[in-house]
Amino acid sequence: MSEKQKVKSIRIRPEGHLDVLSQGEVNKLLDTSQGGLYHLFRKCSLAVLNCGSTTDDVRQLLQDYEDFDIKVLQEERGVRLELSNAPAGALVDGKMIRGIKELMFSVLRDIIYVSDEITNNASFDHNSSDGATDAVFHILRNAGVLKTRTPPNIVVCWGGHSIPRPEYEYTKEVGYELGLRAMDICTGCGPGAMKGPMKGATIGHSKQRIKSGRYIGITEPGIIAAEAPNPIVNELVILPDIEKRLEAFVRIGHGIIVFPGGAGTLEEILYLLGILLHPDNQSIPFPVVFTGPESARNYFQRVDQFIGATLGEQAQARYEIIVDDPAAVAEAMHGGLRSVRRYRKAKGDAYFFNWLLKMYHEFQLPFAPSHESVAALNLRRDQPVHQLAANLRSAFSCIVAGNVKENGIRAVEAHGNFKLSGDADLMSAMDSLLTSFVSEGRMKLPGSTYIPCYEIVNG
Repeated sequence: MSEKQKVKSIRIRPEGHLDVLSQGEVNKLLDTSQGGLYHLFRKCSLAVLNCGSTTDDVRQLLQDYEDFDIKVLQEERGVRLELSNAPAGALVDGKMIRGIKELMFSVLRDIIYVSDEITNNASFDHNSSDGATDAVFHILRNAGVLKTRTPPNIVVCWGGHSIPRPEYEYTKEVGYELGLRAMDICTGCGPGAMKGPMKGATIGHSKQRIKSGRYIGITEPGIIAAEAPNPIVNELVILPDIEKRLEAFVRIGHGIIVFPGGAGTLEEILYLLGILLHPDNQSIPFPVVFTGPESARNYFQRVDQFIGATLGEQAQARYEIIVDDPAAVAEAMHGGLRSVRRYRKAKGDAYFFNWLLKMYHEFQLPFAPSHESVAALNLRRDQPVHQLAANLRSAFSCIVAGNVKENGIRAVEAHGNFKLSGDADLMSAMDSLLTSFVSEGRMKLPGSTYIPCYEIVNG
Protein backbone atom coordinates (compact mmCIF):
# COMPACT_ATOMS: atom_id res chain seq x y z
CA MET A 1 0.00 0.00 0.00
CA SER A 2 1.41 3.40 -0.96
CA GLU A 3 2.21 5.49 2.07
CA LYS A 4 0.59 8.47 0.34
CA GLN A 5 -2.81 6.78 0.18
CA LYS A 6 -5.18 8.47 2.57
CA VAL A 7 -8.26 7.67 4.58
CA LYS A 8 -10.84 10.38 4.05
CA SER A 9 -12.33 10.20 7.53
CA ILE A 10 -12.17 8.01 10.61
CA ARG A 11 -13.11 8.42 14.27
CA ILE A 12 -11.37 6.63 17.15
CA ARG A 13 -11.97 6.34 20.88
CA PRO A 14 -9.41 5.87 23.68
CA GLU A 15 -9.11 2.52 25.42
CA GLY A 16 -8.76 2.67 29.18
CA HIS A 17 -7.20 6.10 29.67
CA LEU A 18 -7.85 9.76 29.04
CA ASP A 19 -11.54 9.17 28.41
CA VAL A 20 -12.52 12.78 29.09
CA LEU A 21 -11.03 16.24 28.65
CA SER A 22 -12.05 19.59 30.04
CA GLN A 23 -13.52 22.14 27.67
CA GLY A 24 -10.44 24.29 28.20
CA GLU A 25 -8.18 21.42 27.13
CA VAL A 26 -10.27 20.78 24.03
CA ASN A 27 -10.13 24.48 23.14
CA LYS A 28 -6.33 24.51 23.41
CA LEU A 29 -6.04 21.47 21.17
CA LEU A 30 -8.22 23.14 18.55
CA ASP A 31 -6.51 26.53 18.85
CA THR A 32 -4.48 27.10 15.67
CA SER A 33 -2.78 30.25 16.98
CA GLN A 34 0.85 30.31 18.12
CA GLY A 35 -0.27 29.91 21.73
CA GLY A 36 -2.50 26.91 21.00
CA LEU A 37 -1.59 23.23 20.88
CA TYR A 38 -3.16 22.30 17.55
CA HIS A 39 -0.02 22.42 15.38
CA LEU A 40 2.03 20.43 17.89
CA PHE A 41 -0.76 17.88 18.34
CA ARG A 42 -1.24 17.55 14.59
CA LYS A 43 2.47 17.04 13.85
CA CYS A 44 2.99 14.43 16.56
CA SER A 45 -0.19 12.58 15.61
CA LEU A 46 0.77 12.51 11.94
CA ALA A 47 4.17 11.09 12.89
CA VAL A 48 2.54 8.24 14.81
CA LEU A 49 0.17 7.49 11.93
CA ASN A 50 3.11 7.49 9.49
CA CYS A 51 4.97 4.61 11.16
CA GLY A 52 6.90 2.47 8.71
CA SER A 53 7.70 5.46 6.53
CA THR A 54 10.83 5.29 4.39
CA THR A 55 11.62 8.98 4.75
CA ASP A 56 13.08 11.10 7.53
CA ASP A 57 12.33 14.36 5.67
CA VAL A 58 9.94 16.19 8.00
CA ARG A 59 8.94 18.78 5.43
CA GLN A 60 8.20 16.10 2.83
CA LEU A 61 5.92 14.36 5.32
CA LEU A 62 4.07 17.58 6.10
CA GLN A 63 3.81 18.37 2.39
CA ASP A 64 2.52 14.90 1.47
CA TYR A 65 -0.19 15.19 4.12
CA GLU A 66 -0.80 18.93 4.11
CA ASP A 67 -4.54 18.24 4.07
CA PHE A 68 -4.35 16.01 7.15
CA ASP A 69 -6.55 17.29 9.97
CA ILE A 70 -7.34 16.12 13.47
CA LYS A 71 -10.10 17.27 15.75
CA VAL A 72 -11.03 16.45 19.33
CA LEU A 73 -14.71 15.75 19.82
CA GLN A 74 -16.17 16.03 23.32
CA GLU A 75 -19.23 13.82 23.43
CA GLU A 76 -21.51 12.62 26.21
CA ARG A 77 -19.81 9.21 26.15
CA GLY A 78 -16.34 10.76 26.31
CA VAL A 79 -13.68 12.06 23.97
CA ARG A 80 -13.14 10.96 20.37
CA LEU A 81 -10.61 11.91 17.71
CA GLU A 82 -11.75 12.65 14.19
CA LEU A 83 -9.04 12.24 11.54
CA SER A 84 -9.23 13.47 7.97
CA ASN A 85 -6.88 12.44 5.14
CA ALA A 86 -4.74 10.28 7.44
CA PRO A 87 -2.08 7.84 6.13
CA ALA A 88 -3.86 4.69 5.00
CA GLY A 89 -1.05 2.47 6.25
CA ALA A 90 -2.26 3.01 9.83
CA LEU A 91 -5.43 1.00 9.10
CA VAL A 92 -6.22 -2.61 8.32
CA ASP A 93 -9.62 -3.46 6.81
CA GLY A 94 -10.88 -0.01 7.67
CA LYS A 95 -9.84 -0.16 11.33
CA MET A 96 -6.85 1.52 12.89
CA ILE A 97 -4.12 -0.83 14.06
CA ARG A 98 -4.56 -1.10 17.82
CA GLY A 99 -0.94 -0.32 18.66
CA ILE A 100 -1.07 2.85 16.58
CA LYS A 101 -4.35 3.90 18.18
CA GLU A 102 -2.83 3.48 21.64
CA LEU A 103 0.14 5.64 20.63
CA MET A 104 -2.24 8.32 19.31
CA PHE A 105 -3.77 8.72 22.75
CA SER A 106 -0.33 8.71 24.35
CA VAL A 107 0.39 11.78 22.21
CA LEU A 108 -2.82 13.41 23.42
CA ARG A 109 -2.06 12.56 27.07
CA ASP A 110 1.48 13.95 27.05
CA ILE A 111 0.77 17.13 25.12
CA ILE A 112 -2.07 18.04 27.46
CA TYR A 113 -0.15 17.13 30.62
CA VAL A 114 3.06 18.95 29.69
CA SER A 115 1.14 22.07 28.76
CA ASP A 116 -1.10 22.15 31.84
CA GLU A 117 1.12 20.68 34.55
CA ILE A 118 4.71 21.39 33.48
CA THR A 119 5.19 24.29 31.06
CA ASN A 120 2.53 26.56 32.55
CA ASN A 121 2.93 25.41 36.14
CA ALA A 122 4.62 28.03 38.33
CA SER A 123 5.42 25.43 41.00
CA PHE A 124 8.15 23.96 38.75
CA ASP A 125 11.48 25.77 38.91
CA HIS A 126 12.53 25.37 35.28
CA ASN A 127 15.80 27.21 35.96
CA SER A 128 17.16 24.72 38.49
CA SER A 129 18.62 21.24 38.12
CA ASP A 130 16.22 19.75 40.67
CA GLY A 131 13.29 21.42 38.92
CA ALA A 132 14.22 19.87 35.58
CA THR A 133 14.53 16.42 37.14
CA ASP A 134 11.22 16.88 38.92
CA ALA A 135 9.54 17.72 35.61
CA VAL A 136 10.95 14.57 33.99
CA PHE A 137 9.75 12.47 36.94
CA HIS A 138 6.21 13.86 36.81
CA ILE A 139 5.88 13.34 33.05
CA LEU A 140 7.06 9.73 33.33
CA ARG A 141 4.83 9.06 36.32
CA ASN A 142 1.79 10.49 34.54
CA ALA A 143 2.54 8.23 31.58
CA GLY A 144 2.55 5.18 33.88
CA VAL A 145 6.14 4.27 33.02
CA LEU A 146 7.43 4.16 36.61
CA LYS A 147 6.70 0.65 37.89
CA THR A 148 7.30 -0.09 41.57
CA ARG A 149 8.32 -3.48 42.97
CA THR A 150 10.05 -4.42 39.74
CA PRO A 151 13.77 -5.26 39.83
CA PRO A 152 16.13 -3.34 37.52
CA ASN A 153 15.65 -4.80 34.03
CA ILE A 154 15.19 -1.85 31.62
CA VAL A 155 17.91 -1.73 28.97
CA VAL A 156 18.09 1.45 26.92
CA CYS A 157 19.18 0.85 23.33
CA TRP A 158 20.61 3.73 21.31
CA GLY A 159 21.70 3.75 17.68
CA GLY A 160 20.97 5.18 14.29
CA HIS A 161 17.71 5.28 12.38
CA SER A 162 19.79 4.96 9.19
CA ILE A 163 21.83 1.75 9.43
CA PRO A 164 22.65 -0.98 6.88
CA ARG A 165 20.70 -4.23 6.93
CA PRO A 166 23.40 -6.38 8.63
CA GLU A 167 23.55 -3.91 11.53
CA TYR A 168 19.77 -3.90 11.81
CA GLU A 169 19.67 -7.70 11.91
CA TYR A 170 22.33 -7.63 14.61
CA THR A 171 20.22 -5.31 16.79
CA LYS A 172 17.42 -7.89 16.59
CA GLU A 173 19.81 -10.66 17.66
CA VAL A 174 20.89 -8.63 20.70
CA GLY A 175 17.27 -7.82 21.53
CA TYR A 176 16.44 -11.54 21.33
CA GLU A 177 19.21 -12.40 23.83
CA LEU A 178 18.00 -9.63 26.15
CA GLY A 179 14.43 -10.91 25.91
CA LEU A 180 15.51 -14.46 26.77
CA ARG A 181 16.98 -13.02 29.98
CA ALA A 182 13.72 -11.21 30.84
CA MET A 183 15.09 -7.74 30.17
CA ASP A 184 12.78 -5.02 28.86
CA ILE A 185 13.69 -2.57 26.09
CA CYS A 186 13.63 1.23 25.98
CA THR A 187 14.62 3.12 22.82
CA GLY A 188 14.00 6.36 21.00
CA CYS A 189 11.02 4.48 19.48
CA GLY A 190 11.88 5.06 15.81
CA PRO A 191 13.20 2.76 13.04
CA GLY A 192 16.61 1.11 12.64
CA ALA A 193 18.52 0.47 15.86
CA MET A 194 15.52 1.70 17.83
CA LYS A 195 13.14 -0.86 16.34
CA GLY A 196 15.40 -3.92 15.96
CA PRO A 197 16.00 -4.64 19.67
CA MET A 198 12.26 -4.49 20.33
CA LYS A 199 11.51 -6.94 17.53
CA GLY A 200 14.14 -9.34 18.83
CA ALA A 201 12.99 -9.03 22.43
CA THR A 202 9.39 -9.90 21.52
CA ILE A 203 10.60 -13.32 20.33
CA GLY A 204 12.78 -13.84 23.39
CA HIS A 205 9.93 -12.85 25.69
CA SER A 206 7.52 -15.13 23.82
CA LYS A 207 9.83 -18.13 24.19
CA GLN A 208 10.06 -17.46 27.91
CA ARG A 209 6.26 -17.03 28.07
CA ILE A 210 6.69 -13.47 29.27
CA LYS A 211 3.43 -11.72 28.46
CA SER A 212 4.23 -8.43 30.16
CA GLY A 213 7.23 -7.42 28.05
CA ARG A 214 7.81 -3.69 28.01
CA TYR A 215 8.86 -1.82 24.88
CA ILE A 216 9.23 1.78 25.98
CA GLY A 217 9.65 4.56 23.44
CA ILE A 218 10.87 8.00 24.50
CA THR A 219 10.78 10.87 22.04
CA GLU A 220 10.25 14.63 21.75
CA PRO A 221 8.31 16.86 19.33
CA GLY A 222 11.38 18.02 17.41
CA ILE A 223 12.40 14.51 16.34
CA ILE A 224 9.18 12.47 16.30
CA ALA A 225 8.22 13.23 12.69
CA ALA A 226 11.65 12.17 11.40
CA GLU A 227 11.76 9.06 13.59
CA ALA A 228 8.14 7.90 13.67
CA PRO A 229 7.31 5.59 16.59
CA ASN A 230 7.17 1.95 15.56
CA PRO A 231 3.98 0.16 16.69
CA ILE A 232 5.90 -2.43 18.73
CA VAL A 233 6.22 0.33 21.32
CA ASN A 234 3.63 -0.32 24.02
CA GLU A 235 4.61 2.60 26.27
CA LEU A 236 5.21 5.89 24.46
CA VAL A 237 6.26 9.07 26.23
CA ILE A 238 6.77 12.46 24.57
CA LEU A 239 9.07 14.73 26.55
CA PRO A 240 8.99 18.47 25.77
CA ASP A 241 12.63 18.77 24.59
CA ILE A 242 15.73 16.74 23.81
CA GLU A 243 17.36 17.47 27.17
CA LYS A 244 14.44 16.05 29.16
CA ARG A 245 14.27 13.13 26.75
CA LEU A 246 17.92 12.30 27.41
CA GLU A 247 17.47 12.65 31.16
CA ALA A 248 14.47 10.32 31.03
CA PHE A 249 16.64 7.64 29.41
CA VAL A 250 19.28 7.72 32.16
CA ARG A 251 16.76 8.04 34.99
CA ILE A 252 14.60 5.01 34.09
CA GLY A 253 17.23 2.92 32.28
CA HIS A 254 19.36 0.53 34.31
CA GLY A 255 21.94 0.01 31.58
CA ILE A 256 22.57 1.26 28.05
CA ILE A 257 23.57 -0.51 24.84
CA VAL A 258 24.84 1.63 21.98
CA PHE A 259 24.59 0.35 18.41
CA PRO A 260 26.16 2.12 15.40
CA GLY A 261 24.57 5.43 14.46
CA GLY A 262 25.24 8.94 13.29
CA ALA A 263 25.24 12.42 14.77
CA GLY A 264 22.25 11.70 17.03
CA THR A 265 23.94 8.66 18.54
CA LEU A 266 27.09 10.68 19.26
CA GLU A 267 24.92 13.32 20.90
CA GLU A 268 23.52 10.63 23.20
CA ILE A 269 26.96 9.16 23.93
CA LEU A 270 28.44 12.54 24.82
CA TYR A 271 25.49 13.31 27.08
CA LEU A 272 25.81 9.97 28.88
CA LEU A 273 29.58 10.17 29.35
CA GLY A 274 29.38 13.78 30.49
CA ILE A 275 26.92 12.78 33.21
CA LEU A 276 28.93 9.70 34.26
CA LEU A 277 32.06 11.86 34.57
CA HIS A 278 30.43 13.78 37.44
CA PRO A 279 32.57 13.03 40.55
CA ASP A 280 29.46 12.01 42.52
CA ASN A 281 28.60 9.41 39.87
CA GLN A 282 31.92 7.58 39.77
CA SER A 283 30.82 4.85 42.18
CA ILE A 284 27.32 4.41 40.71
CA PRO A 285 27.11 1.20 38.66
CA PHE A 286 25.72 1.95 35.21
CA PRO A 287 26.60 -0.70 32.61
CA VAL A 288 27.29 0.68 29.14
CA VAL A 289 28.11 -1.54 26.15
CA PHE A 290 28.97 -0.44 22.61
CA THR A 291 28.22 -3.23 20.14
CA GLY A 292 27.64 -4.12 16.51
CA PRO A 293 28.41 -6.85 13.98
CA GLU A 294 31.92 -7.46 12.66
CA SER A 295 31.28 -4.94 9.89
CA ALA A 296 30.94 -2.23 12.57
CA ARG A 297 34.29 -2.92 14.26
CA ASN A 298 35.97 0.04 12.55
CA TYR A 299 33.01 2.25 13.43
CA PHE A 300 33.49 1.69 17.13
CA GLN A 301 37.24 2.09 16.84
CA ARG A 302 36.65 5.54 15.38
CA VAL A 303 34.10 6.44 18.06
CA ASP A 304 36.46 5.22 20.79
CA GLN A 305 39.31 7.24 19.31
CA PHE A 306 37.13 10.34 19.17
CA ILE A 307 36.10 9.95 22.82
CA GLY A 308 39.71 9.43 23.85
CA ALA A 309 40.84 12.49 21.86
CA THR A 310 38.14 14.74 23.34
CA LEU A 311 37.14 13.46 26.81
CA GLY A 312 40.09 11.23 27.66
CA GLU A 313 40.72 7.82 29.19
CA GLN A 314 38.40 8.43 32.14
CA ALA A 315 35.45 8.59 29.73
CA GLN A 316 36.65 5.53 27.80
CA ALA A 317 36.71 3.55 31.06
CA ARG A 318 32.93 3.98 31.48
CA TYR A 319 31.98 1.63 28.62
CA GLU A 320 32.83 -1.78 27.18
CA ILE A 321 33.06 -2.59 23.47
CA ILE A 322 31.80 -6.04 22.41
CA VAL A 323 31.81 -6.83 18.68
CA ASP A 324 29.74 -9.51 16.95
CA ASP A 325 28.60 -11.42 20.03
CA PRO A 326 24.94 -10.81 20.97
CA ALA A 327 24.95 -13.38 23.79
CA ALA A 328 28.04 -11.81 25.38
CA VAL A 329 26.36 -8.38 25.22
CA ALA A 330 23.28 -9.71 27.00
CA GLU A 331 25.38 -11.54 29.59
CA ALA A 332 27.43 -8.42 30.30
CA MET A 333 24.26 -6.35 30.67
CA HIS A 334 22.59 -8.97 32.85
CA GLY A 335 25.60 -8.98 35.18
CA GLY A 336 25.63 -5.20 35.22
CA LEU A 337 21.97 -5.07 36.22
CA ARG A 338 22.67 -7.33 39.18
CA SER A 339 25.25 -4.77 40.35
CA VAL A 340 22.70 -2.00 39.87
CA ARG A 341 20.18 -3.88 42.00
CA ARG A 342 22.67 -4.49 44.82
CA TYR A 343 23.75 -0.85 44.80
CA ARG A 344 20.22 0.59 44.76
CA LYS A 345 19.16 -1.77 47.53
CA ALA A 346 22.17 -0.86 49.69
CA LYS A 347 21.61 2.87 49.15
CA GLY A 348 17.83 2.75 49.53
CA ASP A 349 17.35 4.22 46.04
CA ALA A 350 14.30 3.44 43.92
CA TYR A 351 14.58 0.78 41.23
CA PHE A 352 12.21 2.72 38.94
CA PHE A 353 13.96 6.13 38.91
CA ASN A 354 17.66 6.81 39.41
CA TRP A 355 17.46 9.61 41.97
CA LEU A 356 21.11 9.19 43.05
CA LEU A 357 22.49 10.10 39.63
CA LYS A 358 23.80 13.66 39.82
CA MET A 359 23.21 16.05 36.94
CA TYR A 360 25.27 18.94 35.73
CA HIS A 361 22.82 21.73 35.00
CA GLU A 362 24.59 22.34 31.67
CA PHE A 363 23.10 19.08 30.40
CA GLN A 364 19.57 20.07 31.37
CA LEU A 365 19.41 23.54 29.84
CA PRO A 366 17.52 23.43 26.53
CA PHE A 367 19.83 24.16 23.61
CA ALA A 368 18.04 25.73 20.67
CA PRO A 369 20.26 25.24 17.59
CA SER A 370 20.64 28.51 15.74
CA HIS A 371 23.54 30.07 13.91
CA GLU A 372 24.15 32.37 16.88
CA SER A 373 24.00 29.64 19.54
CA VAL A 374 26.21 27.30 17.49
CA ALA A 375 28.81 30.03 16.90
CA ALA A 376 28.88 30.70 20.65
CA LEU A 377 29.71 27.08 21.59
CA ASN A 378 33.00 26.71 23.46
CA LEU A 379 34.71 23.80 21.72
CA ARG A 380 38.09 24.31 23.38
CA ARG A 381 40.02 22.44 26.04
CA ASP A 382 40.28 25.35 28.48
CA GLN A 383 37.24 24.18 30.49
CA PRO A 384 36.24 21.28 32.78
CA VAL A 385 35.79 18.03 30.88
CA HIS A 386 32.07 17.81 31.67
CA GLN A 387 31.51 21.27 30.17
CA LEU A 388 33.42 20.24 27.04
CA ALA A 389 31.20 17.15 26.82
CA ALA A 390 28.10 19.34 27.14
CA ASN A 391 29.28 21.69 24.40
CA LEU A 392 30.26 18.82 22.10
CA ARG A 393 26.82 17.33 22.73
CA SER A 394 25.25 20.60 21.64
CA ALA A 395 27.43 20.66 18.52
CA PHE A 396 26.13 17.26 17.45
CA SER A 397 22.61 18.38 18.40
CA CYS A 398 22.84 21.21 15.90
CA ILE A 399 23.83 18.73 13.18
CA VAL A 400 20.83 16.53 14.04
CA ALA A 401 18.61 19.61 13.84
CA GLY A 402 20.01 20.59 10.46
CA ASN A 403 19.60 17.04 9.19
CA VAL A 404 16.06 16.13 10.24
CA LYS A 405 14.35 18.77 12.40
CA GLU A 406 12.01 21.21 10.69
CA ASN A 407 13.32 24.36 12.40
CA GLY A 408 16.95 23.38 11.85
CA ILE A 409 16.41 22.61 8.17
CA ARG A 410 14.73 25.98 7.64
CA ALA A 411 17.49 27.82 9.50
CA VAL A 412 20.16 26.26 7.27
CA GLU A 413 18.18 27.10 4.13
CA ALA A 414 17.80 30.70 5.26
CA HIS A 415 21.30 31.38 6.63
CA GLY A 416 23.61 28.69 5.28
CA ASN A 417 25.37 25.89 7.11
CA PHE A 418 26.05 25.89 10.84
CA LYS A 419 29.70 26.77 11.46
CA LEU A 420 31.53 24.85 14.19
CA SER A 421 34.85 26.21 15.43
CA GLY A 422 37.24 25.45 18.26
CA ASP A 423 40.64 23.98 19.02
CA ALA A 424 42.22 22.61 15.86
CA ASP A 425 42.74 19.08 17.21
CA LEU A 426 39.15 18.84 18.48
CA MET A 427 37.75 20.10 15.20
CA SER A 428 39.95 17.72 13.25
CA ALA A 429 38.70 14.77 15.34
CA MET A 430 35.08 15.84 14.83
CA ASP A 431 35.57 16.40 11.10
CA SER A 432 37.13 12.97 10.66
CA LEU A 433 34.31 11.24 12.52
CA LEU A 434 31.52 13.09 10.72
CA THR A 435 33.15 12.50 7.34
CA SER A 436 33.11 8.76 8.05
CA PHE A 437 29.43 8.98 8.99
CA VAL A 438 28.62 10.70 5.70
CA SER A 439 30.62 8.20 3.63
CA GLU A 440 28.85 5.28 5.35
CA GLY A 441 25.37 6.78 4.85
CA ARG A 442 24.68 7.27 8.57
CA MET A 443 23.25 10.77 8.32
CA LYS A 444 20.10 10.03 6.30
CA LEU A 445 17.93 7.05 5.47
CA PRO A 446 19.15 4.83 2.59
CA GLY A 447 18.26 6.27 -0.79
CA SER A 448 18.44 9.87 0.43
CA THR A 449 21.17 12.21 -0.79
CA TYR A 450 22.91 13.81 2.17
CA ILE A 451 23.70 17.52 1.87
CA PRO A 452 25.84 18.65 4.83
CA CYS A 453 24.25 21.22 7.12
CA TYR A 454 27.50 22.11 8.89
CA GLU A 455 31.04 23.35 8.28
CA ILE A 456 34.06 22.64 10.46
CA VAL A 457 36.18 25.74 11.01
CA ASN A 458 39.53 25.20 12.77
CA GLY A 459 40.86 27.75 15.25
